[in-house]
Amino acid sequence: MGKLKDRYIRFDWAIKRLLRDKANFAVLEGLLTVLFEDKTQIVEILESEGNQLAETDKFNRVDIKAKNSKGEIILVEVQNTREVYYLERILYGVAKTITEHISLGESYGNIKKVYSISIVYFDLGKGNDYLYHGQNRFIGVHTSDELQISTKQEDAILPKYPREIFPEYYIIRVNEFDKVAKTPLEEWVNYLKTGEIEPDTKVPGLSEAREKLKYYSMAPAERYAYDEHLNAIMIQNDVLSTAKLEGLTEGRSKGLAEGRAEGRAEGLAEGLAEGRAEGLAEGRAEGILSTAQNLKAMGLSIEDISRATGLSKEDIVKL
Repeated sequence: MGKLKDRYIRFDWAIKRLLRDKANFAVLEGLLTVLFEDKTQIVEILESEGNQLAETDKFNRVDIKAKNSKGEIILVEVQNTREVYYLERILYGVAKTITEHISLGESYGNIKKVYSISIVYFDLGKGNDYLYHGQNRFIGVHTSDELQISTKQEDAILPKYPREIFPEYYIIRVNEFDKVAKTPLEEWVNYLKTGEIEPDTKVPGLSEAREKLKYYSMAPAERYAYDEHLNAIMIQNDVLSTAKLEGLTEGRSKGLAEGRAEGRAEGLAEGLAEGRAEGLAEGRAEGILSTAQNLKAMGLSIEDISRATGLSKEDIVKL
């Protein structure tokens, strides 16, 4: 029985089904406290368009809107599937949140600061770090000083930096973490990646997760669904990585234009990811057929399509 207590539910599943429960707020509060290096308390979980629990939403965005004790809004998003316009979507989500939480005609002074935290389990760009942070700073082009704005607060005019008002962005690239966890943040990212928690951890949120997110505490049906979720993600990542490699190799060997190579890569990703949505073997076959149809519509040769998808030439001709 010793092995059973060491397995915990992965964060991407927990945030969708368990962490919206007030009794489990301490887990998410721990992550935010470690990330911000400031004790963060969630006042309430706000509604969000990404809260669907449907099977078809298995790989879609999973986000929650939290509000801390200062009334500031925190967006937490988990994304398993590669998305080309991911940064644009982050920007849209923040802008939408700002407008949702201020009424028409209300003073702009009531706009709340927004923190956007993206936990991504796919290859997002190039970089050597697993954690990136961005915020708005207005720097003098010639003087290099940081602009301060006078603002009214509690009946007094006080100086404030734009970064204290504008949104802040955190991107955690989970798959890029390959260190031995020594700091609280590293312990958290290691858990995000592996689902493993040190038995003697004192890190905020993780000690609570050890009690609330035990794998073997789930009902059998829920445990089966969770296992299928992990299996589907593993298969999907393998298929997409293979498709990406094959696409790049074939593109170079055939001397295709960069635009066509990118378009083909998108066709592969879209068709194969769709096939994985059900997490079944037949879904993979459907995704490959969809990919082949896309490539055929783009005018690629039967030989090229066969090489990229593994389908026989006879099957491709019939599409």
